[in-house]
Amino acid sequence: MIEQLPTTWQAAARPGRRLGHTVEVHATIGSTSDRARRLLEAPDRAGVVVVAEEQTAGRGRMGRAWTSPAGRNLTASVGFVPDLDAADGWQLGLAAALAARAACGTDAAVELKWPNDLVAVDGRKIGGLLVETSTAGTRLRTAVIGFGINVNWRRAEMPEGLAGRATSLVELAGRPLDRVALLRALLDRLETELTAIESGRSPLERYRAACTTIGADVRVETPDGLLEGWARDLDERGALLVETPDGPVAVSSGEVVRVRRGGGQ
Repeated sequence: MIEQLPTTWQAAARPGRRLGHTVEVHATIGSTSDRARRLLEAPDRAGVVVVAEEQTAGRGRMGRAWTSPAGRNLTASVGFVPDLDAADGWQLGLAAALAARAACGTDAAVELKWPNDLVAVDGRKIGGLLVETSTAGTRLRTAVIGFGINVNWRRAEMPEGLAGRATSLVELAGRPLDRVALLRALLDRLETELTAIESGRSPLERYRAACTTIGADVRVETPDGLLEGWARDLDERGALLVETPDGPVAVSSGEVVRVRRGGGQ
């Protein structure tokens, strides 16, 4: 049975803080990220968190659609104005992934799959995030981070094609979770990560330590086609270094569609 539209999302608001000072809630919306981006065009709307019980046009990496049943999961986006050079914008994805992992990790064992997927220890996907930025000269002008996390969606309720490769926090924790508390924890950690980046502290080493893609045999869908090989490391800008039969390749944009651990050269 689908839970009723909650009226407690406002409890996740963090008055006076940079991110999440206001929570805007929608029963149904096309895309929380599109709404968060529009809010950035208005005065004093940076940092508003947009939450939806259901998205009709949610999207993930590589143009994929993001689907989620109403009232089960956490679907939210936040827009803000980063104090960062455009050349450092890649750090936002790593930092947001670390923040999401920390927020979820209080209830379940969560790992990171490059570049920004949350997965269970067995590799099943729990959620992910998408970072979209705009620039003004050499600086970032805006950033919108969208999160989609399977919270109280049991695998028995998932479509047959999805249940084999996805899971949720309720399955891992063994109990239903408070989605409002999860959102607030996520905002707390995201603001901490953002402050660190803007102070010149890169998340790269901490992300390396949390990313289980490193050291695995992988198949990666990239804008230039399919790539297979051994994920050796991340470079100094967070690109995945893949050893292939034709030599090493640095993948800065792509989707890891298969991970086989225990690989190596």
